[in-house]
Parts: sequence; structure tokens; C-alpha cells
Amino acid sequence: MAFDVSVVGLYILDILGRPVDGIPPGGQLRFIEEIRLTVAGTAGGTVVDCAKLGLKARAVGAVGDDEKADFVLHTLSTFGVDVAAMRRLPGVPTSATILNVRPNGDRPALHRRGASDAFTLTEADYAEALDAKFVHVGGMPLLAKFDGAPTTALLKAAKAAGRVTTFDLLSATPETTKVLRPSLPYVDYFVPSIEDAAAMSGLSRPEDAARFFLDLGAGNCLLTMGGDGCLVATADKMFRLPAFDIEVKDTTGCGDAFTAGLIAGLSHGWDIEKSARFASACGALVATGLGSDAGIVSFEDTEKVMNTARTRPLAG
Repeated sequence: MAFDVSVVGLYILDILGRPVDGIPPGGQLRFIEEIRLTVAGTAGGTVVDCAKLGLKARAVGAVGDDEKADFVLHTLSTFGVDVAAMRRLPGVPTSATILNVRPNGDRPALHRRGASDAFTLTEADYAEALDAKFVHVGGMPLLAKFDGAPTTALLKAAKAAGRVTTFDLLSATPETTKVLRPSLPYVDYFVPSIEDAAAMSGLSRPEDAARFFLDLGAGNCLLTMGGDGCLVATADKMFRLPAFDIEVKDTTGCGDAFTAGLIAGLSHGWDIEKSARFASACGALVATGLGSDAGIVSFEDTEKVMNTARTRPLAG
């Protein structure tokens, strides 16, 4: 295999500003501290962080034929991500989001759907997409052509080829469950946020939501829960890990960083608990800066944070 990880799905250009506590009325001007452009999305954010953590990473997705695509592809290449499997689609805009980051780190979003809606893969593309030990798929339900049967087919092929599969979503709804259900038996590590998990399962208690997805066939389920840490559920055990005690600047991309950290930990042969602690450190580091590529410097730096940083008390 040529790569450690192949990251398939949603690639977005994020335009972020902070702190924003309101939109000025009319045509008035207001000054803020930071504005950044980053590669983001449930695939884009993850593949960048995987590369920063030292993994040889391939990006598999689509951008448009515009100035936003130029930025996305250049930035991925700058981080050392292989972009040979990224497609430029003529006449289509690159998917992009404007995020007005509030002082507490919340980030209400304005999203323009674009090339990711037109992205899909056929069997002819599998050799390129599956040329890695780990295959991560991220972006449902914002991948209009790829969601559903094409996603299931790729994950099934990945498992048949002996790959380790991970899966995450973005802005899931109760209707997403029906689309996701056939794919879950081919997912080794399902990594949704508690918000997405609750929306899909109809269950607010994290343990109940995780069990719901295990019962649908997921090999393992890890729920990211922000300041409440994360929940790890396997076939024979379930436990919570605390969040790191940090000053939150922006929560954009924390879930993507968690997934990247999980993959990096597992790729080093760590067990699921240690990998999840490392993943939590990745998410915490990203929250200390603006944008989905903030905070993480290297695998070694993140491991040091994992081993030395304070954690918050576990909730109730």
C-alpha cells in the first residue's frame, strides 16, 4: 500500500472570522481580530491533520474550477497530502462555508453546496481510493451523489481488501439513519458527534446512542462530546474519557481532528483507549486556534499534550 490513510468525501474551503458577536446593521463596519482561510470538511479537515501527525495521506474528493479550488489543492499539497485523486469539476463551484465564530467558540455557518455534491466513485476508482491501510469516509449527508449505495459499495470493497475503515458525518438528521444503515456493517470505527448521534438515533443519552449504532453493525463507536469528553463503545466495553482543560477559541474542525488522532493512534499500534485519548488531545489542540488546521504541530507534540495536559472532571 502506498499510503497510511486515504480520506474520501467532503472537501470545503472555510472562511473564518473571530470574534463575532453580531452582524453589523445595514452597511456598517465592525472590526474583528482574525480572518483565516482553511481546508475543511469531514474529509478535508481530517486529511490535513493526518498529514500533520506524520501519516502519508491521500485526499479523495472533488473541488470546482474556481479560485477556491486553487487554494484547496495548493494548501493540501503544502501539507504534504497527495492530491492525485482529487477531481476538478468544470462549471461547478467549490463547496465553501463562511463561519462567524462567536467569543465562546461556537460557529454558526453559512454553507454553499458545490463540487462535493457531484463527487462519487465507481469500481474503476477503487484501486486509487483504497491504496492505504486506513480508509476514512466523511461527509454524509452532504455528498448528494456519493451518499447511500456508492458509500456502502466503497466501504464493502475496503473491508474485502483488508482495510481499516473509519466514518464520520456532518449535520446529520433523523433521515440520515436510513441512508447510513447499510454502510455501518462495513465501518470499523464510527466517530460522530453526540449531536449527530442523537439526531440520528433519537436517543439523548450517549451510552444509548452508541449502543444503537453498534446494534446496526458498527464495529466500534466513539462519540465526541465537546467539553464533556468522549464516549468509547466496543462490542464488550463502554467508557468515557474526559476532555482536556483548555481555553476554547474556535470549535471548528475538532471532530475532524479527533478522527485524525484516532487513525494516527491506531496506526501506531495503540489500543482503542490510548488512541481515543490521543484523539481527544488532537481535538483540544484544534480548539485553541482559529480553523480546522489550528493547534496540531506534530505527533510528538500532541503525544506530549496527551500525557501532560490537565483534564476536566468527567460529567456526573
